[in-house]
Amino acid sequence: MMIVPVYNMVTLPDTNIYFPTERFEEIVGSMPKEDDEKATILILKEDISKEKFQAESFYPIALTGIVKEVSSEGYVLIHLQKRVNVDEICVDGEHNIALTLSKAPVKEDTDPEFEEERLKKLKAELEKFSSNFQWGKMAKNYIQHWNCLEEVLAGLSPWILLDASEKYALLEQESKLKRAELMERAVRDFIEVGTIKNRAENDQNKEYQDSYKEKAIRRQIEYLQKELDEMHPENISDIRELELKLSKLKLNDAAKKETQKVLKRLKQEGNNSPEYGLLYNYLDFVVGLPWAKKRYKKIDLDKAEGYLDAEHFGLKKVKDRIIQQVAVMNLTKKQSGSILLFVGAPGTGKTSIGQSIAKAMGREYVRVSLGGVRDEADIRGHRRTYIGAMAGRIMDGIKKSGVSNPVMVLDEVDKLSRSYNGDPASALLEVLDPEQNATFTDHYMNVPFDLSDVFFVCTANTLETIPRPLLNRMEVIRFSGYTATDKFEIAKKHLLKKAMEKTNITAKNMEVTDDAIRKIISDFTMEAGVRGLKKRLDALCRAAAVKIARGNQEKLVIRPEDVQELLDAKPIRHDKALEEKKPGVVTGLAWTAAGGDILFIETLLTKGSGKIQVTGQLGDVMKESVQIAISLVKSMFPDKAEIFEKNDLHIHVPEGAVPKDGPSAGITLTTALSSLITDQAVSAKVAMTGEVTLRGVVTPIGGLPEKLMAAVRAGIETVFIPKDNEDDLKDVADEVKSQLKIIPVSEVKEVLLQTGVIIE
Repeated sequence: MMIVPVYNMVTLPDTNIYFPTERFEEIVGSMPKEDDEKATILILKEDISKEKFQAESFYPIALTGIVKEVSSEGYVLIHLQKRVNVDEICVDGEHNIALTLSKAPVKEDTDPEFEEERLKKLKAELEKFSSNFQWGKMAKNYIQHWNCLEEVLAGLSPWILLDASEKYALLEQESKLKRAELMERAVRDFIEVGTIKNRAENDQNKEYQDSYKEKAIRRQIEYLQKELDEMHPENISDIRELELKLSKLKLNDAAKKETQKVLKRLKQEGNNSPEYGLLYNYLDFVVGLPWAKKRYKKIDLDKAEGYLDAEHFGLKKVKDRIIQQVAVMNLTKKQSGSILLFVGAPGTGKTSIGQSIAKAMGREYVRVSLGGVRDEADIRGHRRTYIGAMAGRIMDGIKKSGVSNPVMVLDEVDKLSRSYNGDPASALLEVLDPEQNATFTDHYMNVPFDLSDVFFVCTANTLETIPRPLLNRMEVIRFSGYTATDKFEIAKKHLLKKAMEKTNITAKNMEVTDDAIRKIISDFTMEAGVRGLKKRLDALCRAAAVKIARGNQEKLVIRPEDVQELLDAKPIRHDKALEEKKPGVVTGLAWTAAGGDILFIETLLTKGSGKIQVTGQLGDVMKESVQIAISLVKSMFPDKAEIFEKNDLHIHVPEGAVPKDGPSAGITLTTALSSLITDQAVSAKVAMTGEVTLRGVVTPIGGLPEKLMAAVRAGIETVFIPKDNEDDLKDVADEVKSQLKIIPVSEVKEVLLQTGVIIE
């Protein structure tokens, strides 16, 4: 079977095409060995030489045919038979082409009688048209021999004003009825242009002649301009270049209508017009967007898992959820899935894992920073009526990525704010709603764009500031922070290597001992993430670079005792468990946007009249917890109730400059007050967290993994947690659980008994 690539030819079933012998041998590489040899006609997207052939050079619809004649007069005649799908195409190093073909679907929706009548009428119009010319009699003989619309169009192909893509569109059409309509329109355009031209040449009325002549000339100019553009692409004007690019885009109907309207206005404006720049910039932005949808490519789960493990240490739960998402996408053949919201302390890898997801999926990565955004137009774009209008950050990110299905990280969604310019969080609702984002309309573009293939990942430090409707559209995945062991592994495998590369230090120049890394982690960082650790290692390498550059020693070995001198910093003061216990003082656990921490509840009685003083910058919820704790203690110790009436009570939470709020200190406040009035001290190695009710019931709290990590860092040995939080222990690292005695409780009385505040 011969493979014949063609460009800019009318190729339709049941028609003939002619090739000059030299041209045929040039594009095929050989001549047919015999008549009736089978051939496949491939349609080229652009006019290129055989040496530049690639699989992407051809359209996906081709034609089968047979060689009818190899004439001694210097041409090859091929009769075209059926449309076929090109399922697979390979071009080897010697430019030979191999194909896998399948039958192309055909929609038989024509009425033979109607088509015969249509053909008859069209032939009559052609005969009437040709009678106006000297060659009319000869043309009439040809016209009478045409038996179908395809033959009519093929016969007129040298004169029909269709470009290569329009000719392919005829072949691509499955519906015979629609193809017939397109062919009829092309023939009628040919008749109209010819008639106008003929009329203009023969009419004596100058005004009438000019009017019709202009129409004909414009049509001819358009066609000739297309031919010239293909021959000399370097001479294309800015507007013409935009027009060509727009014609190749797969725009939706609304976008086509809007761009054509703007293009028409642009052609009417002069280069010096203020409107010119605005219109040009708009079209240039539209042209730069990826309108073509990408087919879903199956993702290798093992490779994806390998990428995630190579880039990030730990975070097993997060990685498992991502792999689950990829597996579902493989099964459903969908480009996107649930909107993931990564919540955790700074430096825990939320943003960087978004980049790893893109690598694992083989997609482009784009990050959109939303921190401090307070204008709705930053999300939706500005309307083009404003000076300096531009598209929103979402569409700008899509344009930068260059594809319709990137992994887009919306960073710091908890730091969005609102102003008189609107609420950007509300604008995000449409972006992140799978039911709506297929028709997302940016105000600048004013046409819908499909975001349904974008894989969205959001990051935040806390959920408290995210509006409920927005939060409802996302699946929350918590980043609990890293243990000391995790930080050590991350520092050794990733951070230290990057810091050394940045300063061009090699293993021959410097060695950092494991104990030195552990000292940096324990004494010079205080965070749930590793951002501070990265800064310390960068500083260490810079200080080492000075010594190495001075050539004081061949190899610098950094030990624990060298760390403080090289960093030129004092060790960080951590909140540690108290050295000795004291009645009225109990350790609690807190959870902030920066991770977990411990806090001390200090209580003191002084002679007075029952006044209550609370200090330490406590919020309203925590002040209510104080009132609940006092009432609960009075009911539990009725014989000591008069203590509160004859004395003033002062409750203080140290670090007064830091605002504190939330209900989870209820159990700690109750235990501290009970310890104070019973004069029974609670061990300094004991901490607790939990909300309490007036009935003495301990209710669940949030942030348990972070709080337990803080307890380990502070040297706590025993932690009381709400019974209802027992299931959350599965999210706590084994390393943390192994260093703590964790006691779930359902009532305050259990805590008081086990801490020795009361004896049953």
